[in-house]
Amino acid sequence: MFKKITPIIILLVGFGLSAVCQTNDAGLLNKAQASELNKAAGVIKHHVIIQLSSSDSLVWKGVVNNIKHLKDSWGDSVQIELVAHGPGIEMFLLAKTTEQKKIAGLKTMGVTFFVCENTLKARNISKELIIPEAGFVPSGVAEIIMKQEQGWSYLKAGF
Repeated sequence: MFKKITPIIILLVGFGLSAVCQTNDAGLLNKAQASELNKAAGVIKHHVIIQLSSSDSLVWKGVVNNIKHLKDSWGDSVQIELVAHGPGIEMFLLAKTTEQKKIAGLKTMGVTFFVCENTLKARNISKELIIPEAGFVPSGVAEIIMKQEQGWSYLKAGF
């Protein structure tokens, strides 16, 4: 019986590898194609939620560098979300940010950035004053807790 099943298994594995290893005319997958294949294959192995509550621009620079290093190391196998609340929302204020260009680049790599609406309300700040690369969550702290409950790894930016 095993001798009859073995060729079938080898054939099925071969077809599966053939589908995953499709290449373009140059013989290589571009990053977008590889990313789509990874997503389709469920390759995301790491989920990281980062809490930012500091108005210190050195902390902003550090967290942006850490995110870049994670993406450089793990590529599409890591999903990263940064949530800013309290003083951390200043990194996303059009008038104060020093990191918008880097944030835009990271966003194209699949990193998501969110600003806490509770903080905006408490500080009487309009959403129009936030850089367009950021989204919004009703409660920054609640978002972080929900991600941790779902098994995401937690990092706190700054001190």
